[in-house]
Amino acid sequence: MNKEQIARLEGYVLKEAEKFFGQQDFTALFPPRIVRASGACENINTLFEVSVDNNHQWFDRQAYLAQTGQLYLEAMVPSLNKVYCLGPSFRAEPKVDNRHLTEFTMLEIEFAGNFEQLLEHIESLVHYLAQQVTKHTQVDQFGLSKENLIRLAKCPSKFRRYTYDQAIKKLIELGEDIKWGDDISSTREKLLLATVDNQPLFITHYPDPMHEDGQGIEVEKFFNMLPSKDSPGRVLSADLILPFGGESVGAAARVHKLDELINRLKNSKMYKRLEAKGGDLTDFEWYINQIKKNGAVPHAGCGFGMSRILQYLSGQTDITQAVTFPTNKGNII
Repeated sequence: MNKEQIARLEGYVLKEAEKFFGQQDFTALFPPRIVRASGACENINTLFEVSVDNNHQWFDRQAYLAQTGQLYLEAMVPSLNKVYCLGPSFRAEPKVDNRHLTEFTMLEIEFAGNFEQLLEHIESLVHYLAQQVTKHTQVDQFGLSKENLIRLAKCPSKFRRYTYDQAIKKLIELGEDIKWGDDISSTREKLLLATVDNQPLFITHYPDPMHEDGQGIEVEKFFNMLPSKDSPGRVLSADLILPFGGESVGAAARVHKLDELINRLKNSKMYKRLEAKGGDLTDFEWYINQIKKNGAVPHAGCGFGMSRILQYLSGQTDITQAVTFPTNKGNII
């Protein structure tokens, strides 16, 4: 694929993804991209701090480039029911490799609904994009090989699932030196994909770090994932693992009860890192006040890493070959 073909595919896919949720009555929102720590995904230490120069803090408090609009979307669910946003996510990724970018496009959704409905939204979008690309009247403009188009045409409408526990068990069966509580690396993701004929795979029900069995685990997720009633010690969360792209979507049902939300936030790794940087609960004050004012409803949501979805669609092993203008620690243009 040359640069022009990458650009055509990227533009088409982003337009189609936005159209997909617009047709399902999701309202587009435009959250800020200069934020407090509430704009972090999981790890405060990967936020880019905003300042004018080394000697002057332009804002009267620490400000960062946003990694996610999640909490802004969540705050609007009680009034708008289904919302989405599409925009850049900034992460200070320490690695320069074929999987990570410093800036990438993320599509995020939040809606009043449950975990199963969330997984259906994810399946539906990825399947829709695969079919739209293969059926495009001028698909040759995207520079995709015949073999790649055949692969995408076989994208199922329902994806296979492993719970986290099942994934760990399967990896041990495959000879991996891994134990419960460990993170599942990109190399191990590929092993799991091979067990499902290299089709999209959900890994669900990750350990709950707030549960007594989850203390000290390496798996680290966002603080407001909803504990599972049917699987104690697990949360209603899922990662979508795609061929070529690897982990491409992070998803979960959300905690909506304010007392539980604050408790989970204060006891999260994310909050402890925030305190080390001099932050505190006031970084989330606007969100907490929004819930106090307007209430909250059971809801769920996710973030689609569109660069990795483009990897899946284009069959690129290197993420820098899947987007028009890639940026990482070793390359700023």
